[in-house]
Amino acid sequence: MRLTTWGVTGVPEIKPGDQLGEIIVAACQGEPNGPLRDRDVLVVTQKIVSKAEGQLVAIDPTNPLSHKKLVEEEAVRIVRRRGDLIITETKHGFVCANSGVDLSNVERGQAALLPKDSDRSARRIRDIVRAQLGIEVGVIVSDTFGRAWRKGLTDVAIGVAGIAAVVDLRGTADALGRMMQVTEVAVADELASAAELVMGKSSGIPVAVVRGVDASWFREASVRELVRPPQEDLFR
Repeated sequence: MRLTTWGVTGVPEIKPGDQLGEIIVAACQGEPNGPLRDRDVLVVTQKIVSKAEGQLVAIDPTNPLSHKKLVEEEAVRIVRRRGDLIITETKHGFVCANSGVDLSNVERGQAALLPKDSDRSARRIRDIVRAQLGIEVGVIVSDTFGRAWRKGLTDVAIGVAGIAAVVDLRGTADALGRMMQVTEVAVADELASAAELVMGKSSGIPVAVVRGVDASWFREASVRELVRPPQEDLFR
């Protein structure tokens, strides 16, 4: 397998009410961004999805902690507090910092909330690409998360459409012929992380294309595949 990924340039500043699928199609009509092909995967940052869907809330620009009330409102459970940092569980089932409430890359005096249903957001983009270009693509909505036990941030999937969130290899043979017992690969997270390498955090590139993905990964899916049920979680 050979994967190729590139950032989509020329995407304009996104405003509430914009149709991201149409904007992405327009940006990918030709070089250097396109044309798109069947079984390409589009990785779209949460920030522009939230902007397009109007998931922006006014906060006090003079108070650096004014968004903390939003953090608790967006949480179903407070997992841990340390100083100003709050680790929460969101209504989506994600365990993350500050309920995903984000102040970066939005206007001063605003905070961006996570999309209400990122799978639905991904499906909407996928369906517009299908209708306008007649091709089947996967779509991943990505966000930046920290990780327990490890330093640093990485992008993960918070919504998927047309592409597996998890590929289950249990019951298949490894390279030496032994049956794998527990291997479930978070391919949507891996693709989101790969795409982030070409988008960056401050380059103004909110969309990437990943080409060359295994054809067997394309199917209907949900990000819920990635959320570990509480009864299976050793750390809650």
